[in-house]
Parts: sequence; C-alpha cells; structure tokens
Amino acid sequence: MAADSLDSLFEVLRREPDVEAPNLQAWDATDRLLLDTAAARIRPGSSVTVIGDRYGALTLGALAVLEPAAVRVHQDLITGERALQRNARRWQAARNTDDGGSPREPAFRQLPLGPELLTDADTVLLQLPKTLAELDETAAAIARHAAPDALLLAGGRVKHMSLGMNSVLEHHFASVRPQLARQKSRVIEATGPQAAAETSTFPAVVHLSDINLDVAAHGAVFAGPKLDIGTRYLLTFLPRMKPARHAVDLGCGTGILAAMYARQFPQSRVTATDQSAAAVASALATARANGLEGRISVLQDDALSTMADASADLVLLNPPFHVGAGVHAGAGLKLIEAAGRVLAPGGELWTVYNRHLQYLPALERAVGPTGVAGNNPKFTVTRSVRRAA
Repeated sequence: MAADSLDSLFEVLRREPDVEAPNLQAWDATDRLLLDTAAARIRPGSSVTVIGDRYGALTLGALAVLEPAAVRVHQDLITGERALQRNARRWQAARNTDDGGSPREPAFRQLPLGPELLTDADTVLLQLPKTLAELDETAAAIARHAAPDALLLAGGRVKHMSLGMNSVLEHHFASVRPQLARQKSRVIEATGPQAAAETSTFPAVVHLSDINLDVAAHGAVFAGPKLDIGTRYLLTFLPRMKPARHAVDLGCGTGILAAMYARQFPQSRVTATDQSAAAVASALATARANGLEGRISVLQDDALSTMADASADLVLLNPPFHVGAGVHAGAGLKLIEAAGRVLAPGGELWTVYNRHLQYLPALERAVGPTGVAGNNPKFTVTRSVRRAA
C-alpha cells in the first residue's frame, strides 16, 4: 500500500465549497481504512464504484492506490460533487509540481444512484450513511445492478454505526462480515448480492393527515416522509405570509413547505431547492403526489448559487445546524446570506431555527429588519424584510 501516495493526496484536499473551519477536515480515518482494505482485497484493473464520498478522498484515493480500470462515483450533495472536482484539479497541480511532468487529470465519472453507476461494478466503496433508510435504498441498488461477485466494503466511524446496519445489509447480501476496528473506524464486508425487485421501492410516500399532504421521501432525505417539528411550527405562520410572484423553499428536504405554500397561494411560482439530490427528487415526487408539479420546480444547488440576485419575493428557511456529524452554525449562516442575495427589495425571509442559535444578528445583517414572529419552547420563527440596496 502506497501510504505516501495517500498522505500527499490528503494534504491537498479541501472541503470548499462546503463550510470550512479548523475543526472540520476533508477526509477521515474511514476513508483511509476503506482504501487500505480495498488494496488488500481487489486486483488492479477492477471496476470500482464509490458511493458517499464526501469531498473526494475515496475517489481520488482509489485512483492513487488501487489501479482501477474505471471509477464511477455517486455523491448525494452537490457540494461534495464540486469539492471532488476542485480537489481533483488541486491533486493534479500538486503532482505536476512534485513530478515535473504533466500527469493526466484524474479520471472518474459522477453519476446518479442507479444502473449507470453500478452495472458490472466489481468493487463498491461506501461511506456508510447516517440513516438506515438511505442504506437500504443504496444497498438495494448495489444488489440489483452490481456484478454477481461484487465486493461491497462499507465503512464508518464506530460511534455512528449500529447493528441495524448489519441487518439492512443482510437483507441484500448473502454474506455480511464486520471487520476489526481501527482508529475508531470499521469496515463491513458484504458479498453475494441477493435478488432484488426490478424497481426501487423508493421514494416512500406517506399521507400526513394533520396537514392533508402526501409526502415522498428517498432514503437520504432529512426526516424521511415525516413532518419535522421545526417545519410544523413554521407552517402555523403560513396565513401571515404574503403571496409572492416567486417563492423559494430553501433547503427543501421533501418539499413540504413548498407544497403547503403553493397550496395556500395558488398564483405563486415556487422553487424547491436543496444541495441534496435525494431531497430535490423527493420534493418533485411530493409535488406530483399532490397535483402541484405544474406549480413547483426543483433545483439542486449550493445555497442558491445559480439563482439571480433579487429574483425572489419570499424565501422559506428551516436551516440545518449540523455539518456532517458535528454541530456547526456555518451551514445556516451560508443559507441566510444566500437568501439575502436573492430576495428583491421588500421581499421576506421566514426562518425557523432552534432557540439556542443566535441568528438574529446575521438575519439583520444579511437581509434587513427582522422581527420575532413567534417562540415556542424549542424554536424561534422570524420574519426579515429585504432592505433596499
């Protein structure tokens, strides 16, 4: 195993355009353990698929040390896709400097979860997802499309792993063998893909009777097909919101806010946007399930980066307060700043957030005058009005 190759690669990796901070890095011990395990198990020339690579460590590491014939990769978050692309360019530049030559740009294909990603894959490297639903959808896709003798190496941090993950994998593979832990990470080896249904059972669709809405959810989407309590509280303020020519559900998840706003204000055009491919697919499925597909469009984007300035009249936001597995306010602040940019003068940002988070100064600074519309024991709802430029 060329440890020096991985060390030199990991040194150049960055998280951008995702949040960067001294306590956040672009690779972890699980990336290294997965690559070490793969190097001991697979032959050069294999067809490798990578799923869940956060910033490129697994994909570029596979190219550095596994000598694959091809690498295909699926990342749910668009920030991960863009980080991989940028890190590939950094790695190429570093190799040019070190070797004095001009090595080829790292070759990989970024693809959605499905047959093009997985057909005839010999080896799948998987960073274990946070939810069992996402693991179930992913494992089913691997079993359905990968080569009959495919090897799945699924890794994660021990503190985030559960016996339920073994059970999910056992549903889709004949043999599931957890390996010894190293540096608080562990790899599960799975072989013998089991016959699966021709089509996926995702997205799951559930009718929420209290809001009379059918909600669709792919495995990776936050809260699944349920109504999270922050969104539930923000929905109680819907009658106080204004009708907008263009409203945006920022960080849309399953698209509940977009659907309920579109139902409340039939003349409004609504965009549901999220960095997650699973989320925007879920939001589109939710719109279709409720007959709103002509009124709601979906956009996978990083904090509205492709949306024009002053192009929206209203933004709905239930910001995250986690970055990966750690608590960090940076993701929410990034979305608040994005909302301020895309709102036209006089436009409104309605935000719900955990009461312990100190977002009021950021809302005032990025958007404009902000008032507290309501509090309950857990959440604060604010209304910010975009000041004139």
